[in-house]
Amino acid sequence: MKNKEDQKPAIQVLERTFALLDVLASHQDPVSLKAISEATGLHPSTAHRILNDLALGRFVDRPEAGSYRLGMRMLELGNLVKARLDVRDAALGPMRELHKFTHQPVNLSVRQGDEIVYIERTYSERSGMQVVRAVGGRAPLHLTSVGKLFLASDEPVRVRSYATRTGLSGHTKNSLTEIGALERELTLIRQRGLSRDDEELELGVRCMAAGIYDDQAKLVAGLSISAPADRLEEGWIVRLKETAAQISSALGFRGA
Repeated sequence: MKNKEDQKPAIQVLERTFALLDVLASHQDPVSLKAISEATGLHPSTAHRILNDLALGRFVDRPEAGSYRLGMRMLELGNLVKARLDVRDAALGPMRELHKFTHQPVNLSVRQGDEIVYIERTYSERSGMQVVRAVGGRAPLHLTSVGKLFLASDEPVRVRSYATRTGLSGHTKNSLTEIGALERELTLIRQRGLSRDDEELELGVRCMAAGIYDDQAKLVAGLSISAPADRLEEGWIVRLKETAAQISSALGFRGA
């Protein structure tokens, strides 16, 4: 079976239209008809005719005679696509593959105020770990691997405000309950691009997390692996980061 990249439209004019739009998308400034013709291999009259039709639909603009750029209709449609992108939908397939690799629970979480909320989880009984916080469950930011990712993305003044509001209450003897310790931890997270929960939320459970970013390079979710404390493997880090990057790419992230 051919890959989608190898397939061509059945209608020739659509193939030509795609080529024209690709050329315009590759330039920040308006492009002359001559340059478009040379880049696509289309005769100038053919390119001109298609571009004029695209201009009628506002897919292409003509800022001045003989030059073209992508039109506002493309922006409008792009915003619709972005609004309909769901991080859960983008993450579910990659999460299942990561779970097959680790045989441990894989969690997708987002921030809501001073807490993280679990919005998806893939796990099986083989993990040997009881899932305490189900989908919809909440936990404080500073006690979770994903929550600390979000704190690490905040300005220092916002982290201190969070600490003041919450009091940095702990759940276990390993919880970070002092602002200095938390700030040092957040510095390491920024350096490593990885966050950990070493039995800080629940004794006997450790987690590692990587961030998921949207097309504006904004942290929108965190992907984490949870495991019994003696089963969390350092060798999972690369796969975790790769999976988070795959989901970010599906959301339009193209790197910092």
